[in-house]
Amino acid sequence: MFQVRPDRNPATLFGQGKVREIRDLADASRADVVIVDNDLTATQQRNLEGALDRKVIDRTQLILDIFARRARTAEGRLQVELAQLKYLLPRLAGQGTSLSRLGGGIGTRGPGETKLETDRRRIANRIRKLERDIERVRRGRELHRRKRDSVPVPTVSLAGYTNAGKSTLFNRLTAAGVLADARMFATLDPTVRSLTLPSRRTILLSDTVGFVRNLPTTLIEAFRATLEEVADAELILHVVDVSSDQASAHIVEVLRVLREIGAAATPQILVLNKSDRLPPGDADPALLSARLLGDFPKDERTIPAVLASGLTGQGLADLLGVIDHALPFDPVERVRFRIPIRDGASIAHIHQYGKVRSADYDGTACEIEVDAPESLCRRLRNYLVPGSMKPVEISVKK
Repeated sequence: MFQVRPDRNPATLFGQGKVREIRDLADASRADVVIVDNDLTATQQRNLEGALDRKVIDRTQLILDIFARRARTAEGRLQVELAQLKYLLPRLAGQGTSLSRLGGGIGTRGPGETKLETDRRRIANRIRKLERDIERVRRGRELHRRKRDSVPVPTVSLAGYTNAGKSTLFNRLTAAGVLADARMFATLDPTVRSLTLPSRRTILLSDTVGFVRNLPTTLIEAFRATLEEVADAELILHVVDVSSDQASAHIVEVLRVLREIGAAATPQILVLNKSDRLPPGDADPALLSARLLGDFPKDERTIPAVLASGLTGQGLADLLGVIDHALPFDPVERVRFRIPIRDGASIAHIHQYGKVRSADYDGTACEIEVDAPESLCRRLRNYLVPGSMKPVEISVKK
């Protein structure tokens, strides 16, 4: 049911006539729960439950309940519990009628601590403990990131609206076996896997929680340690369900959350996912992105777009090429190495981390022409043939 009002009713959100309509509909359908797609104050929730004679939950509580079901790791459970307690704390008033009790025993002076005060104190203590635990998680993630930064391996993060197909795309690219489900927020805990690009550069690809319209502030705060994986990435793959009629609105919400977590300036690639659901004649990524981003600011309209399907694998070669082209980290150079044959480990490294174009062996050494990342050139700089280094323009399939 919907209601358009000039302002919200402070007591019940809806008008009294609409509340009676909702009750009649709930009685007729034998509903156990009424879900309101707005945030309710504690007073509004209590009054609606009294008027409707059944449980009432709002948008934030529904999302928190879904998150609680999806959390599997210790970190995810900590974050969900913190968000739930921050949501519950201001709503404790009115949870019961017998909240005052007298202190017992000799020397008691007046009423003792009320149950409401006890609950508030316990929740506040628990929130402080959870915040300390999550701060330790955040410091641990920073330590892991510093260790990753000491090795030239860039991080690329998948971001997008919930149910845009991020996990299916992630599994197709990395064979990670992450749960891919049509349910909202099926992926809650971040997963990181390595991925080799066409230039032979290795990157780390991370799959993160999906965003949603009006994502509760408590969730953004609680999941800040997880969302830092997106904020600290060198490149963001903004995954959009291109078959959805709400695709443009979903892009708006994702860009808003990226701004809130400080990732607005990070380079992005718009991945138009689920292209297998499009009509055969509607498969031009330039036209699709122009249609989706037509009303956006000029800097956002220039985000490169790739048409892909995580389910069928269509367009993934193009996507990897665009990632290779857009990633400024560890640029690729075309160089020649002259390596003694006895140093088999260095020759193996070149074949593993570079794209070999030619190799010539003589009795003592191997001269190899290779497209290699700058980090590999630095590691084997003693074997570089002087004057052989030149930049490589990575070709991208159109």
